[in-house]
Amino acid sequence: MAVDYEQAGELKIGQVGIANLRVRSLDVPRLVEEMRGRVQRAPKLFARAAVVIDFGGLSRTPDANVAQALIDGLREAGVLPVALAYGSSETERLAEALGLPLLAKFRAQYERDDEAPPAPAAAPRREAPAPAAAAAPAKTASPGLIQSAPVRSGQQIYADNRDLTVLTAVGAGAEVIADGSVHIYGPLRGRALAGAQGNAQARIFCREFHAELVAIAGHYKVLEDIPKTLRGKAVQVWLEDEQIMIAALE
Repeated sequence: MAVDYEQAGELKIGQVGIANLRVRSLDVPRLVEEMRGRVQRAPKLFARAAVVIDFGGLSRTPDANVAQALIDGLREAGVLPVALAYGSSETERLAEALGLPLLAKFRAQYERDDEAPPAPAAAPRREAPAPAAAAAPAKTASPGLIQSAPVRSGQQIYADNRDLTVLTAVGAGAEVIADGSVHIYGPLRGRALAGAQGNAQARIFCREFHAELVAIAGHYKVLEDIPKTLRGKAVQVWLEDEQIMIAALE
């Protein structure tokens, strides 16, 4: 009898658009009300949006009861908490208690320095001088990602650890993301996010501005009503004192 090796489900790990909620105050009612306001102002962007909760802005990790109250409140406000952002070993234990996964790019970098004592220094040892090493080849910059086809509604393009250049249009409901800067040579009618891993120096450049949302290093601005001085213009977007700034290039 032939064996059926066809999988019932195919699992792929990829970049997805997930919002990050960095909690700065454990005022649960206020956090929930703020989120409800965001959903009401921009339902197409935030209604049933996946959200990672980041407790890294707090001096101490909340207990499971408080965290669960926040999760329940956020769901009632209209978003879907799906994970915790890794912040410490305490956060790992909290996620386990809540039954949620942890998301982090580099897990080890979040651990506090005092969690493991440094190893004692080895005694110095006399060695013969090493021969001179050959000069290392010059490092080349990572090439940016170039998107030549239009980015249509529902599509997401992500430039990992580099800039993104889009030669055509970004449609309404589409999303372009880069760890570096984003350059768009056609109309931007969807969402553009630069500095996705926290690079506050990243910028967004666009030839024809009709954006739904722009973000730099996690700071975002929803554009429900673009000012006439910017609508359809060539613009640049940057971060200044943790505020999104938009200015015409002409």
